[in-house]
Amino acid sequence: MISFTEENYLKAIYHLSQGGERAVLTNELAEAMQTKAASVTDMVKRLSAKSLIVYEKYYGVKITTQGRQQALQIVRKHRLWETFLVEKLGFSWDEVHAVAEQLEHIQSPQLINKLDAFLGFPKNDPHGDPIPDQNGKFKNPSLVGLDQVEPGRRVTITTVKDTDPDLLKFLDKIGAKPGKTVQVIKREAFDKSMEVQIEKKKVFISLDVSKNILIAL
Repeated sequence: MISFTEENYLKAIYHLSQGGERAVLTNELAEAMQTKAASVTDMVKRLSAKSLIVYEKYYGVKITTQGRQQALQIVRKHRLWETFLVEKLGFSWDEVHAVAEQLEHIQSPQLINKLDAFLGFPKNDPHGDPIPDQNGKFKNPSLVGLDQVEPGRRVTITTVKDTDPDLLKFLDKIGAKPGKTVQVIKREAFDKSMEVQIEKKKVFISLDVSKNILIAL
């Protein structure tokens, strides 16, 4: 069993490594965890001793197969709890991330599997992120930001980045949610902001906002 803090680090490494595709530099990890390099070094040693990661100086941290499986179970719990909080307890989608960060550390696989069944085995959380099954399997499509979509093209929102509550409140206000159809009408040359039509509603969004709305390739 690993501690709450170790789980948080492992999940951060998983996300930063894009699911284990690349090594993560320790300064990247320190920035993500908002801590000092010395704390990261200590945690890296602890996770290495448990065979959850491999660390090479100047190369960085690489998550192992065992580490990836553990990280996916944490991600699974987080996204199932977010779904439960929105669908069953009436939380808004901008409120659930911090609460799910606490609930994801519950260690009972039986509880999580029953939660999954109670929710009807959802494939995606309220933000559109895929939910791994109990074996860690899930569909993970290649995604690009709406900023990469050419004017005139009509696309469907797959997911949105969910760590900023203010962003989620804005996306909720303009109706930019997973499953909604978006057409890029025009992009401004000056600041790359764009006019888009979401369903039947036309709105202007900044470049930063468009990067946080993700579309499957």
